[in-house]
Amino acid sequence: MATTTQRCKQCRRTLTTIPGSTYEICLVCKIKGRVFSRIGQFVNAASSQYLEELQRQQASRAAPAPPPPPSPQVLGRKRAVLCGVTYNGHRKKLEASVHNVRSMRQLLINKLSFPPSSILVLTEEESDLSRIPTKRNIQSALRWLINGCQYGDSLFFYYSGHASQVPDEDGDEVDGYDEALSPVDYKVSGTIVDDEINAIIVAPLTHGVKLHSVIDTCFSGTLLDLPYLCTINQDGLYKWEEHQLTDKGTRGGKAVCICACADDQNSADTSAFTGKAIGALTFSFIQAMETDTNLTYGRLLTSMRKKIYQAQQVVGRFTPMSQEPQLSSSTRFEIYSEPVTL
Repeated sequence: MATTTQRCKQCRRTLTTIPGSTYEICLVCKIKGRVFSRIGQFVNAASSQYLEELQRQQASRAAPAPPPPPSPQVLGRKRAVLCGVTYNGHRKKLEASVHNVRSMRQLLINKLSFPPSSILVLTEEESDLSRIPTKRNIQSALRWLINGCQYGDSLFFYYSGHASQVPDEDGDEVDGYDEALSPVDYKVSGTIVDDEINAIIVAPLTHGVKLHSVIDTCFSGTLLDLPYLCTINQDGLYKWEEHQLTDKGTRGGKAVCICACADDQNSADTSAFTGKAIGALTFSFIQAMETDTNLTYGRLLTSMRKKIYQAQQVVGRFTPMSQEPQLSSSTRFEIYSEPVTL
């Protein structure tokens, strides 16, 4: 059988092949090809493993571990804003507002361990013009209250004065009305609506921060625009009702508001308790906090309602509508087991 001479297509070595064979490269190049193929497979595998590890590291950096809990020395800071508007010279002047604020301040200091320096008071009797309860000053005080809040903080906002209802412009109210605080200069500067109050002191609350508000004014049931309203019947049975058309929760913190009455009710000052004018809600809240032990939110609300009802029996109804303190919150909870902690 005749043979032919050819050259390897890779190294150009002389090949002697049998006619009809398919050999095109020499044996040396074929062995090299197999070696390099194995090396390539190894490199590819190592490269894939490296890329997978790199991706895991990048994912780990994208989702860092949560920070450690705050050290004990920064926990438990307390801060309060107390606002009492008298409306001197107005035909609907409120005689009790300043007395309400002074009484609430004493409760915070003597019973609830709030440092005096951490309590910001706004009344028309203050010598510092920045402490007069104008719209601008109240807004600034609320921003101060929430500024820098951190895990473990307890914040408190108290208001005694007039309030009103105004048409809801953004469609978030069930009844079609926003509730609004009336600063001393409301005729010139306007009111402070619940949407703004919520945005300033509720929305920024981070995890571990608690805010309590006591609002002693008319039309106050949902003045913080909190999502849940607690309704209680005469037998003490309660339920939480959703009271928002849009989500206005916190950033993980908790907000609780205790108000003088429902959104469609009026509140009043009375002398039936002490012989001196004081807000019915303010007095009943202070009495319950000072005298009741192991106080829960359910017991607090029940005690306040009983005291106000008793005063109403003495002097008659304060207004054509009854006054029933309300409880609203950023979360649902068991009101008869959860203690009141400020």
